[in-house]
Amino acid sequence: MELTFSIAEISEKSGLSYDTIRYYVKIGLLPPTKRKENGQREYGTIHLERLVFISHLKRTGMPLSEIKHYMSLATVQNYEKCYDVLYKHKLEIESQMVLELMNYKLDHFKDLMKKSRLGGE
Repeated sequence: MELTFSIAEISEKSGLSYDTIRYYVKIGLLPPTKRKENGQREYGTIHLERLVFISHLKRTGMPLSEIKHYMSLATVQNYEKCYDVLYKHKLEIESQMVLELMNYKLDHFKDLMKKSRLGGE
């Protein structure tokens, strides 16, 4: 029998708010939930695992639309396309990291040139 969680439990375990979890279900990032007899949603381990993975992707800066695209590909087991989505995002992250490093170094040298000019007068 699969473990089930209330929204409070899955919120606590994932670190996401109730509203965020409901929104992810609404836009199709998470599979539909079952409802108990009292009408409350019932979440399973698949929901928790996906929420954790979505959180990881969001921390890398991947937009929700791209995460949704990835999840739809994973659902139909299109592993080549899943790989392509993740690889493309990896390249974007690497490009951004290099750009941030270059901007840091340029700012550093601007400061050095400025200090050099002030000290040379």
